[in-house]
Amino acid sequence: MAVVPEFLIKRIYQKGSLKAVENGVSVTLKNVLGPGVISGFNYVKINDTVFEPQNVKFVTNGAEYSGTDVSEENAVVFRLGQSGDLIMTGQNCLKEGVNQIIIEAVNPEAGIVQLKIEDIV
Repeated sequence: MAVVPEFLIKRIYQKGSLKAVENGVSVTLKNVLGPGVISGFNYVKINDTVFEPQNVKFVTNGAEYSGTDVSEENAVVFRLGQSGDLIMTGQNCLKEGVNQIIIEAVNPEAGIVQLKIEDIV
């Protein structure tokens, strides 16, 4: 199993992309590391609100992937330089100032990958 250092993982998050959307929140991810695969979304936590896979979708290259549909059998290829919006629905949990974000996803080679960042609204 490959280990990806946290400082590299943090580079995927596009600082300043955290925003409220209709019935939820979105962030933008950009693959700056190399060819990659996402084989699952475990959860996204923003401040004290946890979004389970059924409330997460990933939109990239004109395709939309539900968090419950992404799996080893139905993985998302996330190429170098590719961007995508991660959209969490069900509630807007943003607060003025600093917001804490944790994104836990699965990669076939690295296993569970957790991205912990902060962004300001």
